[in-house]
Amino acid sequence: MPTALERITIEPTNAATACVIWLHGLGDSGAGFAPVVPVLGLPQNHSIRFIFPHAPEQAVTINGGYIMRSWYDIKSMDLHDRADINGVLESEQAVKALIHEQIEAGIAAEHIILAGFSQGGVMSLFTGLRFEHKLAGIMALSCYLPAGENLPDDLHPANANTPLLQHHGEQDEVVPLFAGKMAYDALKKAGYASNWKTFTMPHSVIPEQLNEIGQWIASKLIR
Repeated sequence: MPTALERITIEPTNAATACVIWLHGLGDSGAGFAPVVPVLGLPQNHSIRFIFPHAPEQAVTINGGYIMRSWYDIKSMDLHDRADINGVLESEQAVKALIHEQIEAGIAAEHIILAGFSQGGVMSLFTGLRFEHKLAGIMALSCYLPAGENLPDDLHPANANTPLLQHHGEQDEVVPLFAGKMAYDALKKAGYASNWKTFTMPHSVIPEQLNEIGQWIASKLIR
């Protein structure tokens, strides 16, 4: 069993009937995105639990072996050899355990959105597309696929028709725009229903984008 991920949990005013699990980027923590919840523009009486887990601390090759929070080791800038797949698989198990924890707590998988930024977006795509129960949505911000233009192995049919949201910054200096577009093109070619949009921004999120994210979340989780 994977070690349970430490996390920040933001409960709604009402009893939770849905959940967003939001994975942070390299060197960040769940605290980096927890403040976005009040600015998503969701109705005050929503019933969505937000969970912001912390990645484990580990050495990151591309940063000189410096130890930081990371979902997997980044070996090089080469998109086809960037993500340490063993680390990706280990984090996938931890994220899956978090999803199953919510299911066991009474929230159906189809009421759960798996979201992520940068490294966290890589994990949301990889884990969500392979997950054995249908999710409400998969959100992948400013990220790429672990194997470049190749989709993960063992894709699960349960999420073949799950709505995807992909955003990327046109001025992204960390994950080039073409890397995100490569992922979108691969998903589109495989028949996935992904909504792709670029913003005039670097490797970050901006208010205009968060407003659209809030509308997307609401459309998937608020009935």
